[in-house]
This record gives sequence, structure tokens and C-alpha cells, in this order.
Amino acid sequence: MDEMNHNITCLKDKETTRDGDQEHQSDSTQDLTLTVPKKRKSRKSSSLWRSSGVLSERVVINVSGLRFETQLRTLSQFPDTLLGDPQKRGRYYDPLHNEYFLDRNRPCFDSILYFYQSGGRLKRPANIPLDVFIDEVKFYQLEGEALARFLEDEGFPKDEERPMPENEFQKQVWLLFEYPESSAAARIIAIISVMVILVSIVIFCLETLPDFKDEREILTGLKGLLFYPFFVVETMCICWFSFELLVRFVACPSKTNFFRDIMNIIDFVAIIPYFVTLGTELARAKGGTPAMSLAILRVIRLVRVFRIFKLSRHSKGLQILGQTLKASMRELGLLIFFLFIGVILFSSSVYFAEVDNENTAFTSIPESFWWAVVTMTTVGYGDMSPVTVGGKLVGSLCAIAGVLTISLPVPVIVSNFSYFYHRETEHSTESKNTPGDVKIVRQIADRPKCLEFYKMKSDCRKSRMIR
Repeated sequence: MDEMNHNITCLKDKETTRDGDQEHQSDSTQDLTLTVPKKRKSRKSSSLWRSSGVLSERVVINVSGLRFETQLRTLSQFPDTLLGDPQKRGRYYDPLHNEYFLDRNRPCFDSILYFYQSGGRLKRPANIPLDVFIDEVKFYQLEGEALARFLEDEGFPKDEERPMPENEFQKQVWLLFEYPESSAAARIIAIISVMVILVSIVIFCLETLPDFKDEREILTGLKGLLFYPFFVVETMCICWFSFELLVRFVACPSKTNFFRDIMNIIDFVAIIPYFVTLGTELARAKGGTPAMSLAILRVIRLVRVFRIFKLSRHSKGLQILGQTLKASMRELGLLIFFLFIGVILFSSSVYFAEVDNENTAFTSIPESFWWAVVTMTTVGYGDMSPVTVGGKLVGSLCAIAGVLTISLPVPVIVSNFSYFYHRETEHSTESKNTPGDVKIVRQIADRPKCLEFYKMKSDCRKSRMIR
């Protein structure tokens, strides 16, 4: 009996130990299930810590011996650039000194690094030429909107896309008449156009000489007009102008934009006087009376002088003058406003100073406007002059005030002209315009780089790092 009781107690002890083991196992599994998410959280937090640590890692950039230090997150804002892309900047990594070495312009790199630090703003140092800075910008691959914004801040005109005709034949004709730099044939047509414009202007001036005017009065009627040499030359010039305008209108990519262009309006206005004069002569030949008066006809013929503006299509000087006047509209407005105030003030003063003189030329204030304008602009025709002491004193003050008034805004206009002139000269030497895609600054050729050499160099660096 004692042995049986002993065996029963042993079995109970085993069962209790098994139950304890099971409970211990279940507790351990519960502990494992509870600790697994904690381990995942710790992994996530460690990965975030590592990524933030990588971004905050300092990078040393050696530019021709001058070291710059910045954070990796600053460069990674622009991953498409040379320094923002790890693979691109890896070509210049020096494992011996643990830095990136670039044999480039040192003063320019201040602006390059500021581009990354400011989030995309590009500023050129004052002592760096424009072509050198653009060369550095293209090397560091900071192109796109930043370069376009920089060129616009520098004063270069915005690169506007010029549409081209879809038809290939129209495209070739449009290039031939609109872009003289597109081909040798286009240059020849541009030279012919300039020569015809000059001949037309010379004819317009010569036919007003008294000898030729008398000859024109002798040749009356339509037949006399047809045998008049100046009219024949004028007809040939008008035929060329009309042909050129018609061809450009047919070949243009947009008819609406064609009529909006001021140069096309000038071309159209320049040929109107010829047809008006021809219609008037035809009406006279049929025995009718012209519908327009002689004064209106003279005004219409005067419009022919606008042909000189056709030269601005081929003349850089006239284009610079137009850009200067356009940029100086505020200063020109101030000049006219100052002159207006001076004319009113001094014409009134000289009238009341000379009103008691019987032989005075200043009979009224409006009559004195001409004297005030001529005196303030320091021309001084001498057709009107004060006689009294008070009038001479007013005239002296008017001349001095005119010199001061003109000298105030004129330097600004001169500086604008100098700016556009130097910009145009730099643009002509640094750019190569292509039709349809006119570029502001010429594409600076990349320096020769051997890709195989860079691959071998990077492989050697990687092997050194592995070692």
C-alpha cells in the first residue's frame, strides 16, 4: 500500500510539473508575441535614425584647393544636378582625403552652393564674366527653370517659342523670308530687301528737288506718269514690297499673329501711298475729279517715309534704339513733364515781363510757348528774343532750367542704351540663333570626358573602399 501511495504521489508531481511547464511555455509564447512588435518598432526607429543621420551627414567639396562643407540633405534637394546625384558626384570622390575634388572656378562655387542652400536661386558674382559663370552652371547641370530665370534677371529677353508652319514647303519659304541667318539664300533675299528699301528712300528724297518737280509737271496724265523715271523705279520697289509681304503672309504659321506684328503693319502701310496715288491719277485720266484733297494726298505720300523703319528688321542698331526707347518710357515721360512745366512757367513770365514793350514779339502766352521750348532745349533760333531787363532775366533762368531739366533723365536713357548695346554685342558673339528655337546664349560645348576612364576610376575607388 505504501508503494502504491508513493507511485500516486509521483504521478501527481509529474502532472503538476507538466502543467507548470505548459503554463511556462504559454507565458513564454505570450511574452514572445508581445515582444515581437517591440522589436519591429525598434527596427523602424533605427532605420529612421539611420536615414536622418545619412541626410545630416556632412559633405566636403574641394574646389581647386578651397574646401566647402555642407550637409547631404542640402545637395539632395536637386537630385538631377551634378552634386545632387550620388552617382554623378561619385566620379569626383577622393577616398584618400574623404572629399569630392573639382578642378573648377572657385569664386563661382559660392553661387553654386548658394543655389542649393536657397532652394534654387541663382546669382552671379559681380566680378565673374557672364560666359564663365554660364560655363560653370552648365558643368554643375543647374539648367532648366533656374538658368532661364537667371538669364531673365540678367536682362536677356525671354526665350519665346516661335511657331513654324507644319507644311514643309511653307516652312522653307518662311525661313527664307523671315530668318536671314537660316541659309545663304535667305541672306541674299535680305540683302535684296535692304537695297530696295534704300533705293525707295533715295527716290522719295530726290523727286522733291526743284528740277525734277518741274519735269514731273510737264509730264501730265497717265502716260506721262508711266514715262516718269521715278515712278517706274517706285513701281519696281512696290512690286518687291508687295511680293515679299504676300509671300510672308501665305507662308506664316499664324495669320492672327502676323497682323499683330508691328513690322508687318509698317510693311503694309508703306505700300498704301503708291496705290492711292495710282488711283488718283487713273481718276484724273478718265476726266473725273479725285475724291481726296491735295493736302490729304500729300499726307498719304508722306507715309512713304515710314519705309525707313523696314530697315529695323535687318538692322541691329535700330532694334537697340527701339529697345532703349521702350525701356526708357518712364524717363522720357518725366522729361516731357518737366519741359511742360517749364514752358508754362517761363512763357507766362516772359509775357508779363515784355507786355509793356510795344515792339515785343511776345503778344500772348501761347505765342511765347515756342520761345520757351527753343530756349529750354538750348537751341535758340533767335526769331524771338526778350528786350527788357526783366525779359532777359527770365530768359537766362529759362536757359539754365532747361539745361538742368534735360540733364536729369538723359543719363538714365544713355545708360539704358549702353546696356542694350553691350548686351547685344555679347549676345552676337556668344549665341548662335537657330530658326524655330532661338537660344539666348550659345550652348557652351562640353569639355571632352572619357567615360571609360571615369568608369575605371570609379571601379578602382570601389575596390579601395572594399579593401
